[in-house]
Amino acid sequence: KLEREIARFGDLPAASHEQPPMRNYIECMLDLPWSEETKDDLDIEHARAILDNDHYGMEKVKQRILEHIAVARLTGKVNGQIICFVGPPGVGKTSIASSIARALGRNFVRMSLGGIHDEAEIRGHRRTYIGAMPGRVIAAMRQAGSINPLLLFDEIDKLTADMRGDPAAAMLEVLDSAQNFAFRDHFLEQEYDLSKVMFIATANNIGTIPRPLLDRMELIEVSGYITEEKVEIAKRHLVPKEKENNGLADRPEIKISKPALEYIIENYTRESGVRGLEKQINKVFRKMALEYARNGIFSCTDVKVADVERLLGKPLYTRDKYQGNGYAGVVTGLAWTSVGGEILFIETSLSKGKGSKLTLTGNLGDVMKESAVLALEYIKAHADHLHIDARIF
Repeated sequence: KLEREIARFGDLPAASHEQPPMRNYIECMLDLPWSEETKDDLDIEHARAILDNDHYGMEKVKQRILEHIAVARLTGKVNGQIICFVGPPGVGKTSIASSIARALGRNFVRMSLGGIHDEAEIRGHRRTYIGAMPGRVIAAMRQAGSINPLLLFDEIDKLTADMRGDPAAAMLEVLDSAQNFAFRDHFLEQEYDLSKVMFIATANNIGTIPRPLLDRMELIEVSGYITEEKVEIAKRHLVPKEKENNGLADRPEIKISKPALEYIIENYTRESGVRGLEKQINKVFRKMALEYARNGIFSCTDVKVADVERLLGKPLYTRDKYQGNGYAGVVTGLAWTSVGGEILFIETSLSKGKGSKLTLTGNLGDVMKESAVLALEYIKAHADHLHIDARIF
């Protein structure tokens, strides 16, 4: 097919309007890897060392990759895998994909899907249109330079559909191992083998991913970090990185103490990941750099808890403290949020009125409203046992 296209290209007159698209097609076909393949590194200890060095925690993800390597060693073949990391922002879903590629010795290409709403972005444009170009999948393979790269689909839950088609539907063929060995791009008009590609997708919320697409992926939940894990991540990765970003890498005496890191986490961030923590650490080093630029000295080199408020200002968040259920009319509840758990103090008051009218305040969900109604109904049903005068109802 390519030889025929080259022969046609050679017969075209120099000023023909068909020349540019045909030249693009020929260059694309020649640039694509058809048989070039990198050798997978199947050393489990080497992979574990790289993953542990790059990321703290994330045991589920690391275990899954080690299982993949172990199976590849036993079977002697590495089939493309389709994995989806699901979790809140800032927990390291995108960055660990790069570490996995390094551990396996594969080429790595990242493809952001956020905001894509045109099916042609995935499957390419037909060559009958002016300015036609291949889809992002073929462009990523062209960039990878091998037929077995690790291809990251970032933010797969942010795909949207409009009158130009549904890109999530086009992804069904890409992410199906029973079909993608003969993936057809509209621009290539030629089958292309994606079966050896290791696909990794990331998502914040699986609720917006269509069920057929979700069914093709193996979901691995990447949860948020507890305070102790955030402290370790800050010590190992964030502090050295931000010191270098702020020109302080050659000053080993400058550091942030462990209690100070805990204080920053508890009082200046409220998140599942560590992106906000990274910003606060960056702010600490920026303030220190400004002090040095003004006075020629650092006011402190080892940042303690007492120094944090001077550098970062007043704490941004305060946490309610559990005080027990010893107060009449007040009960302690638990709430789940995207950035962790919280305690709630739910207060009630009884007032004179027309019978049992229940007023609920606040932006309560249906489950919380039902809980309040059921609590009142329970009191009504057991008024005698609780020694409550039924006339107040």
